Amino acid sequence: MSLISQSVAAISNLEKVTGETIVGSSSPLRNLDASDVEMSGADTTRPKKRKKEHKKEDAQLVKEQQQEMKNLENFLFGSLYSPVEFGKHEEVNGLSGEEKEAPALYIMDRSANSSLSAYEGDFGLLDESVNEEEPQQRKPVWIDEEEEKATVNITNVSRLRKLRKEEDEKSISGSEYVSRLRAQHAKLNPSTEWAQLDVQTRGGSDDDDLSSDDENAVVMADGYDDVDSIDDILRTSDNLVEKSGGKLLPGLLEYSRLVDANAEEPSNGPIHSVQFHRNAQLLLATGLDRRLRFFQIDGKRNTKIQSIFLEDCPIRKASFLPDGSQVIISGRRRFFYSFDLVKAKVDKIGPLVGREEKSLEVFEVSPDSSTVAFIGNEGYILLVSTKTKELIGTLKMNGTVRSLAFTDNGRQLLSSGGDGQVYHWDLRTRTCIHKGVDEGCINGTALGTSPNGALFAAGSDSGIVNIYNREEFLGGKKKPLKAIENLTTKVEFLKFNHDAQILAICSRMKKSSLKLIHVPSFTTFSNWPPPKKNLQYPSCLDFSPEGGYMAVGNAAGKVLLYKLHHYRHA
Repeated sequence: MSLISQSVAAISNLEKVTGETIVGSSSPLRNLDASDVEMSGADTTRPKKRKKEHKKEDAQLVKEQQQEMKNLENFLFGSLYSPVEFGKHEEVNGLSGEEKEAPALYIMDRSANSSLSAYEGDFGLLDESVNEEEPQQRKPVWIDEEEEKATVNITNVSRLRKLRKEEDEKSISGSEYVSRLRAQHAKLNPSTEWAQLDVQTRGGSDDDDLSSDDENAVVMADGYDDVDSIDDILRTSDNLVEKSGGKLLPGLLEYSRLVDANAEEPSNGPIHSVQFHRNAQLLLATGLDRRLRFFQIDGKRNTKIQSIFLEDCPIRKASFLPDGSQVIISGRRRFFYSFDLVKAKVDKIGPLVGREEKSLEVFEVSPDSSTVAFIGNEGYILLVSTKTKELIGTLKMNGTVRSLAFTDNGRQLLSSGGDGQVYHWDLRTRTCIHKGVDEGCINGTALGTSPNGALFAAGSDSGIVNIYNREEFLGGKKKPLKAIENLTTKVEFLKFNHDAQILAICSRMKKSSLKLIHVPSFTTFSNWPPPKKNLQYPSCLDFSPEGGYMAVGNAAGKVLLYKLHHYRHA
């Protein structure tokens, strides 16, 4: 038996076993039988017919493969080659008559806010996805069971103390440690909007109103289901910023150094005054170079806005009025200046009628922007109206006046000086309502009051700073709440921040002689001043209205700018 006859016999035997006729384009032996082989030389027309059949079969297979590829691409990526025509695609996939009559199913991709996409087949899965209303919650891939058993001591390592919620807290569980680390990271590195897993909620549920709902859609984070309350917020123009009301912990202060506030134009002389405007974006810096400079504070560039040169007055102090309309500028002269921010006009005022003071370099502005109090000669305090710029009254101490501070929204004034006593004045009657000795003070050099008027601090030339409760001091209690002894030279500057949790004390007579006090615990922050950076000779300081920035002026003509991370807003 020849090789061809053996192959034909094998093929015929396989067809008998399987009951199918073997058809293929790869081997022509499948279409041959024994008689065809014997008569192949005689018949010349059959090979041509077989070739045509093979070509038709090959073309049919290529078409089927191309159609399958298109169907797969349309299923994965949408209709790439032509718009979807409902009712025709089912014929290609070989659907039954009932399925052909049914409308094509589709689902809407709400997460990407895209146009409608049609997905054919697998109707059960599509129904589940359409009816699914609850957002999917992300589940952890792996949970460590040992975290609950482990305990972490957060007081041994200094950088972990900021994770404490209470001052006496020492050990926490492993899972709580992980959650606090995550919260601290989120606090220092706020996430961007595009990285949040948001759910877009629409006002209506009807498909007819879908186009109008897309324009007014509200994007909410996971866990917020009350759409009506969000709509109420968006209907108003009220302030949506929630002020940080958290308690500042003692020990370590979280801060970072930013670009100097006057980096674009440093001063040629020592800085004597720095102050933030009430909008927290404008900062003034003045010094003995006779220039008043304004900077727009953003922490990155701090662009200079304007510079004003006063030829006949080396500036010792400059201060915004609390309403932000004017700047009062003074030096060691018999007159002072007023700069109107709205009109951009400088006015020279003085000398004051009936007074012979040769210097008006020290003054304070009342919180209600109505009065400016200047230190005069021989214990006199000069009261000047901010509207008329005229002398409206005087107050007289027994000793010389060294420092002033307003309280009670400008209705009362505190003063101290050479007799070591603190005076309380009622500006409505212009009388002294109380006088008390500052404990351990011989010459008072600085005063500072908290914004709410509950506390005041008094500094002396010995470097001691006493912190008092004002109501108790007026009631006759002379003992301070705390005596701060961190400075060894004359105290020249005291400043509370906006929520009275930080008190800055400063001396110009020693390098880096600037301390920050945690007022609730009456302790200093151990990591301030920066251990590896020299503040030079600090001369003045100011906190931004919401406490986010702190500006420090020094004798080198620079205004150092710091970001306090506990406060979220400037």
